Amino acid sequence: MSLIVMKFGGSSVGSPERMQRVAKRIVERQQEGHNIVVVVSAMGDTTDDLIDQSKLLNPNPPAREMDMLLTTGEQISVALLSMTIHGLGKQAVSYTGWQAGFRTDGVHGKARIMDIQPERIFKSLEEGNIIVVAGFQAMSEEGEITTLGRGGSDTTAVALAAAINADLCEIYTDVDGVYSTDPRVVKCARKLDEISYDEMLELANLGAAVLHPRAVEYAKHNNVCLVVRSSFTHNEGTYVKEDAVMEQGVVVRGIAFDKDVARISIMGVQDIPGVLANVFGALAENSIDVDIIVQSGVMEGKADFSFTVSAKDKDKALAVVENIRTVVPYRKASSEIGLVKVSIVGAGMVSHPGVAAKMFEAISKLGVSIKMVSTSEIKASCVIEAPALQEVVRALHTAYGLDTNEQVFVGGPQDRR
Repeated sequence: MSLIVMKFGGSSVGSPERMQRVAKRIVERQQEGHNIVVVVSAMGDTTDDLIDQSKLLNPNPPAREMDMLLTTGEQISVALLSMTIHGLGKQAVSYTGWQAGFRTDGVHGKARIMDIQPERIFKSLEEGNIIVVAGFQAMSEEGEITTLGRGGSDTTAVALAAAINADLCEIYTDVDGVYSTDPRVVKCARKLDEISYDEMLELANLGAAVLHPRAVEYAKHNNVCLVVRSSFTHNEGTYVKEDAVMEQGVVVRGIAFDKDVARISIMGVQDIPGVLANVFGALAENSIDVDIIVQSGVMEGKADFSFTVSAKDKDKALAVVENIRTVVPYRKASSEIGLVKVSIVGAGMVSHPGVAAKMFEAISKLGVSIKMVSTSEIKASCVIEAPALQEVVRALHTAYGLDTNEQVFVGGPQDRR
């Protein structure tokens, strides 16, 4: 018998009717001869509703208490789903994240998994149960309830699949796979049959919401066989694997965007060793993720540099920068919001010169200014003003031939422009 982890997101279990549909699908998989472990998110908008309620009582609630509150959403889901499976005549048992053996560090809201002890899951499987585990949650070594951050149920599912050596990890969602970009923005976006871990990791990090980045990291590191498919259809979905089959002539696999971007600028910093280490070390100590970093030229021994953070971390980042002013003197610090990041991703980019140039050209033709740029072997990102987002995404989708089955070569001897 093979061992399968099935993960269902909040929209998949957002109503009693959908819960029934999910339960039937789980039972079908078991009846095919598989051992089944299920990971479930909170139902529908439960997490958002809990956050809204907390802010009515305290605009700045303690992170520990938020974790205590938010984990209740998943506990409701696993209990109800287990009951539904029992109603279909099958054995099921639900577990919280910590009952399932998840241990993390002590960072509330963004905890990292340190260890998984799945002995209880193995024992329940031997007893013939379908196991239903609450995603997104765990417990620290100090016995504190923690959460893994938004999208953390994906991470729970893939990490658990690795820990129990599952044959397959299925991520069920409200779309039937990974697309070349968000179909709500580009109606002719194409579903991908396969995508590599590296490409999927870039897309996830750059804003594609179909998978959580840490889930892809776990899958790549542990070689977990991963598939994204719809909980509403039986379509094949998209397989995420180490060596995804490349379409002939593929250069760019997908386009991602991130609407949650703020830019922090620090001006008049002394150009001496250790300055950047002090600034970004302080940000890291406060659990603030930094993305693009750009430093300008040095004039009279002073330099300016800018970096991007999540818009929700803007005020916290500015406070950190202000707090280290005695250690890193500077003339002025400022912030800018109303920005988005648009990115192209494709393993084929590494062997085709001119890919980024085509991106800049497509954006410039729209009269849109590029504020920051970041590149790697398989991606290029541009920070632009938010109102131009959809127009830019559509232009890039067309420029790289993603609207049709024909890919556009760019750069090198095969350039067909």
